[in-house]
Amino acid sequence: MSISIDPKNIDPQNIKALAMDLDGTILAPGAILNERTIRAIDACRQRGIQIILSTGRSLESTEKFRLSLGAEGPMIYLNGALVVDMPQDLVLNAVPLGVEAAEFCVDLARETGVYCQLYISDVINASGINAGGIQSGRTTLMAELDCPERDEYAKHTKLFAELGDLKEILRRAGQKTCVKCMFLTEPEIQSKLRPRLEERLGKSVYIARTFRTYLEVMDVKASKGHGLKYIMERYSWKAEEVIAIGDEENDLPMFEVAGFSAAPASSKDAVKAKASMVIGSNAEDGVAAFLEELFGTA
Repeated sequence: MSISIDPKNIDPQNIKALAMDLDGTILAPGAILNERTIRAIDACRQRGIQIILSTGRSLESTEKFRLSLGAEGPMIYLNGALVVDMPQDLVLNAVPLGVEAAEFCVDLARETGVYCQLYISDVINASGINAGGIQSGRTTLMAELDCPERDEYAKHTKLFAELGDLKEILRRAGQKTCVKCMFLTEPEIQSKLRPRLEERLGKSVYIARTFRTYLEVMDVKASKGHGLKYIMERYSWKAEEVIAIGDEENDLPMFEVAGFSAAPASSKDAVKAKASMVIGSNAEDGVAAFLEELFGTA
């Protein structure tokens, strides 16, 4: 798929950062990072453009892709719940999920029998402040059910959730807190869970579908948009100096922050409708083709 870049709308020489989603965007089906994409992103990096991976994945699940791309600097993990400077593994910004919200998610999962997992930070306390002297973006994945969904997530991300009593974990005193909750279930079940989450938790949380079977709950101030805005302010980047690329509902908040946005042709219609540009699908190395054409590096 070919795209046409209007120089009146975007100046390649002015771009300082690319904020890019992983699954469904720069990763081909099967969560594969193709060589063409690696080369295209590396060419941008060589031009001095900051590469920001902006993903719902955890640091641990993202690291192999970051290393393959040679990307360093601030990265957005867990849909913006954590912004971490890599490879130093230094947390720049953390937005924990409130204990009450996390407990309600666990209660709802128990009531409905839906698989639920929590991402637990060991060093960020409930106020989002470093509690252990060393800030690390690494998290522990916890769940209560040993079921196919647990195995499927491990197959996709290489992360296997530890089993334990989630309510007990949330109530423990010390240097631990939940930064994200995820329900893994079919879309029709998600459509029943979401209204209940919204009714009980209201505007205190940000809820997003990030994969066909993933429904995620974070604090309202945790989103890819909030994470990207934090980084832009840190580096004094203007909106027109940043391009955001993504394919899912959770990418829309960073579309609102960046000056330009691109969505692969394989994205949902609602996402493509909000994007500045529609590029080739992830199965066609659409991001690579887009970068090659925009920066003339093909």
